[in-house]
Amino acid sequence: MKKVFVSGCYDLLHSGHVEFFRQAAEYGELYVGIGSDSTILDYKHHHSMYSETERLFMVKSIRYVKEAYINAGKGILDFLPTLDIVKPDILVVNSDGDSDSKRKVCQERGMEYIVLDRTPHQGLEARSSTDLKKSLCTIPTRLDIAGTWIDQPYVSEHSPGWAITISLEPTFEIRDRCGLSTSTRNLILSIWPTQLPDIDPATLARLVFCYENNPERNDGIISGAQDAIGICVPGLSRHYYNGKYWPETIETVNDETVLRWLEQHLVLIPMEPRRPGCSVVDGKDINKDKVEALASAADRCWDAIQMMDLERFAKAYQDSFEAQVSMFPAMIQGTVPSYIERYKSEVLAYKMSGAGGGGYLACVVDDAAEFANSHIEAIRLRIRRG
Repeated sequence: MKKVFVSGCYDLLHSGHVEFFRQAAEYGELYVGIGSDSTILDYKHHHSMYSETERLFMVKSIRYVKEAYINAGKGILDFLPTLDIVKPDILVVNSDGDSDSKRKVCQERGMEYIVLDRTPHQGLEARSSTDLKKSLCTIPTRLDIAGTWIDQPYVSEHSPGWAITISLEPTFEIRDRCGLSTSTRNLILSIWPTQLPDIDPATLARLVFCYENNPERNDGIISGAQDAIGICVPGLSRHYYNGKYWPETIETVNDETVLRWLEQHLVLIPMEPRRPGCSVVDGKDINKDKVEALASAADRCWDAIQMMDLERFAKAYQDSFEAQVSMFPAMIQGTVPSYIERYKSEVLAYKMSGAGGGGYLACVVDDAAEFANSHIEAIRLRIRRG
């Protein structure tokens, strides 16, 4: 009998995986390679839901599986060392796992390559790990729109001003070190794993801020309040900073027309995550004129959003980013310039998510739906309603 090989993470095992194993096993004895915990962290930028030991146990327990192994390699071809062990005749992949690199491996090793359509077992609903994870966790993230960095006292002491954020539903994979306040979000997940508690959002934001910046924190860094506020306060928010860590006031907009307008004109473009050890504050150059330029851009951005004036919004949005970079030039480093060069002529305005150094380009566009249709990498946003 021929040996058949499949590989995947199988981090949240479901009926779709079992059906895939059943279909693959029709071609011969089925052997499974499982992505290691370290591979999931490196490749997908998040920790596995279940440990590799648990996943190995579950996969081995499925009756269609002859044997299973933890892959010793890394990246999309992490299963290569497992192929040396199994020496299969056939490699089977799902249509969304099809790649030229896998085809090349099969050609080099004289293996047959089979691509299966992702179909549910008869009478069952289609399942995917991504959809299941989304349904289990509703903890939002945040995107900073304009004025941010002013939530740090060493910035607002030169001139006060507003930071503008939106709270986002987790409708896409939220990668670590990518400027969407994942350190604060991960802290929240360690307390409330699936949803925020039903208390006053501003109070919740202050609790999260104080918990994250506890007196025993020893790294010398105090996270800006805009992270906790942006996550915990639904809708569109602006918060006014004047030389202190916590804002003097928080204003919110939950008008459906305004929020829908923003959703129609904002997209995220994934870039590489911020590199370990990357410092975006090295070489900072902060003075009163630069902070006033940042505050002015945020004021104009807020007014443009209320009027739903796309041209003025894009201009103020871009001006805010340029003001940030003038104070923190290390925000742009690594591969970031190549991403900016690629997209700047196709969008109305752009900025980097969070403190920069990598992550996402957050772009203002004419039509988010149309842009996403022509750019498969683009992510549309869903603002969390109050």
